[in-house]
Amino acid sequence: MKLQQFYNQAYAWLLRTGPSFLLGIGVLIIGLWLIKILSRWLTNHLYRRKIDPSLTPFLLSLSVTTLRVLLVISVMQIIGIQMTVFAAIIGAIGVAAGLALSGTLQNFTSGVLILILKPFQVGDNILAQGQEGTVKAIKIFYTIVQTFDNRTVVIPNSKLSNEVIINISRSGTRRLDVEMKFNNVIDYQTVKTTIEHVLNDAQNALKIPERRIGISSIEADGYKVMVNVWLDAHGFVDTKMEIQEKLMEGLRASGLKLPGLA
Repeated sequence: MKLQQFYNQAYAWLLRTGPSFLLGIGVLIIGLWLIKILSRWLTNHLYRRKIDPSLTPFLLSLSVTTLRVLLVISVMQIIGIQMTVFAAIIGAIGVAAGLALSGTLQNFTSGVLILILKPFQVGDNILAQGQEGTVKAIKIFYTIVQTFDNRTVVIPNSKLSNEVIINISRSGTRRLDVEMKFNNVIDYQTVKTTIEHVLNDAQNALKIPERRIGISSIEADGYKVMVNVWLDAHGFVDTKMEIQEKLMEGLRASGLKLPGLA
């Protein structure tokens, strides 16, 4: 009698939940198939848009995982599983994780923005957080910068997205400004001609944009000459020292003297 009652209850349960269960399984299978197709489309779309390679796998994984979680939740609701307890647990875990990882999440969000907006890219020379160097890698949570004296600096992305960043090399060129003082007895045109010869002989001194040579200030004991010359952004410091050395040698060879220069 008890066995017959169990069979009757089981049969009634199957009649009541069977269609929902079968519908849920069907939705799960179709949903996984659609997510797979969407994943392939999204992969091709991201690569066509030339999204940063560091960001593409993360976006794909995040999108697919989110869709799968939503699919599982939908299937559970179709079958008739109560989500109240699960929602409470997930909410509690989310709050705890948010409080514990607030700084990490901020770095993560900043990393995504940097990879999308591209205020700088790998290979650029930047000045940020008091550090000047070449960007070697942009990660989701931090950026690696190698300084010109060969130090490796790891900067959290939140520091880079919330504060000023100077991209030194994006334009491709930088201007070198050199100011020199001469005695009033020294003819300015002679100084200007000598400087022009030195810059024309310097292979690393660019001719475009146009150079500028002029008197920047006049004082009682002399005048100052300002030289503006454009150089390649990469290797700027080395070229700067080379140009300044050639200027001093050229002035000395022409018999012109800077104050204190024998």
